[in-house]
Amino acid sequence: MKFLITGGSGFIGSRLALAARAEGHMPVVAGQLNSEPERVRAQELAAAGIAIEQGPLQDLSFARRIAAGCEVVIHLAAAQHEANVPDEYFFDVNVNGTRTLLEAARLEGVRRFVYGSTIGVYGEYSGQPLDENSPPRPMNAYGRSKLEAEEVVKSYARMLPTSIVRISETYGPGDFRLLKLFRALDRGRFFIIGSGLNQRQAIYIADLVRGLMLAAESPAAPGETFVMAGRETMTTREMVQHVSNALNRKAPRWRAPLWPFLAAAILFERTLTPLGVQPPLHRRRLDFFRKSFVFSTIKAQSVLHFEPTVSFARGAVETAAWYRAKGYLSS
Repeated sequence: MKFLITGGSGFIGSRLALAARAEGHMPVVAGQLNSEPERVRAQELAAAGIAIEQGPLQDLSFARRIAAGCEVVIHLAAAQHEANVPDEYFFDVNVNGTRTLLEAARLEGVRRFVYGSTIGVYGEYSGQPLDENSPPRPMNAYGRSKLEAEEVVKSYARMLPTSIVRISETYGPGDFRLLKLFRALDRGRFFIIGSGLNQRQAIYIADLVRGLMLAAESPAAPGETFVMAGRETMTTREMVQHVSNALNRKAPRWRAPLWPFLAAAILFERTLTPLGVQPPLHRRRLDFFRKSFVFSTIKAQSVLHFEPTVSFARGAVETAAWYRAKGYLSS
């Protein structure tokens, strides 16, 4: 099939594009080259014969051009980590961009549209495993904009077969977000902020890519929303222990209280964000230490026959090996 993958210079999009090419599909990739990780991934894609189309998805002419001739669109592009922009920016990129791309897909005769959403629409775990029927309670502009974009996707369901995948924390070879954790533990410079008992359910990139492909190909997927998360839950302490084991390092024992960091994050946000300056610390960054997410993935298992196979312990080893092979960690 001919795929359009947006967010193709991102972690998930680039791995999806490489996997699609390896399976004989023809991926068309749209993305931005605004950071060093994005440029590194663009080089990987170029080595596989995949070029990146650059342009605003809010521009219908650009969206139609990249969607032309594609059978499937997997939309992963999003404003996500920016902390120096007003809330309106998230809604412009995540909502207006999604609406325009949906219209382009409809006009170009695309037969399947998969929207990559986020577990951020839930806000936080509150005692019962989260699933597709759990009430969304987004707590920031990113989560609210992604939830609104989901509603836009649903509004096109009669005109275009669509499905939504709410993606959990994702890691693996190609990821630069958790590289900071691996590096800090490798150098003995990491400490846990807070109790470290918040729970998480991270999914390995190869598992997620397989799940997204199933959402794009399964006849049972249109009209449905799926949660895709890892095979096990763990605390942040346990995650740190697994990564330490993968690096053959001792896990740190020292922990710092959360409140001074939270107070500093709020101060940075209030003083720097209005000036358009990226705060060195912000509340969403501290979510790593304070938010819990536990999921039920029964629907993805029963409808898509999707079940993650990679444990975090194994995935951490594979990720550490990739970092070392690329020179990001000491050998």
